Amino acid sequence: MALKVIPNYSPNFNSKKRTSKQIKFIIFHYTGMKNESDALSRLTDIQSEVSCHYLIKNNGVIVKIVPDLYIAWHAGKSSWKNYKSLNHNSIGIEITNPGHEHDYKKFKKKQIISLLKLTKLLIKKYKINPKNILGHSDIAVQRKKDPGEKFPWEYLSKNKIGIWHRLNKQVLTKNRKLKTNKEEVNFFFNNLLKIGYSKKNRRDINKAIYLRKLAKTFQRRFRQELVDGKIDQECLLISKNLIKAYN
Repeated sequence: MALKVIPNYSPNFNSKKRTSKQIKFIIFHYTGMKNESDALSRLTDIQSEVSCHYLIKNNGVIVKIVPDLYIAWHAGKSSWKNYKSLNHNSIGIEITNPGHEHDYKKFKKKQIISLLKLTKLLIKKYKINPKNILGHSDIAVQRKKDPGEKFPWEYLSKNKIGIWHRLNKQVLTKNRKLKTNKEEVNFFFNNLLKIGYSKKNRRDINKAIYLRKLAKTFQRRFRQELVDGKIDQECLLISKNLIKAYN
């Protein structure tokens, strides 16, 4: 049965079509606005210069903002592995949520059910690898926090949407807050580069500040119970385990 999608098109996209083979990634976002109607207005306002391909509303309704084969403006300055400016190779899905600046909330069950259905359809249609399903913060470490630590990455991975580690929770909890030495911290960040995260690419940001942001990005995705930017033994174990899945 076809997925029910309501059209509400945005003028914010590149006029030149791409081929289906160019679509390699799915990027999840939250809207980060207090009001759902304001978020929809912004995504369809020519002056905002932002858009996405799909918006999932609070009630689970899916709104089509830009057709798949057009490049929507959702990722901004971004990178993952050898890819830059991921707008060109991705489908962007926004999920209504006020975000970290406006009383960040748990995503609604209806939203996640719709997200599962939509994403599975897109994976099948464009033959997208699970490791190419990412959050906005994964590809824009210096700028973004979404979809954040309340996004159900572990649950989605059980449905072959995205990657999650295969480590015992008891083992992980025992290693939480256990200190790492300088060599281990370097090893952790090298692991993140192998997974796909980018090196610092802005001259105006201090390296230590960037690494802390990168650590928090990693934690929001893979160690959601504690997002403190500190590299402990738990983070190190998770990074080691993920290498196998991403390479």
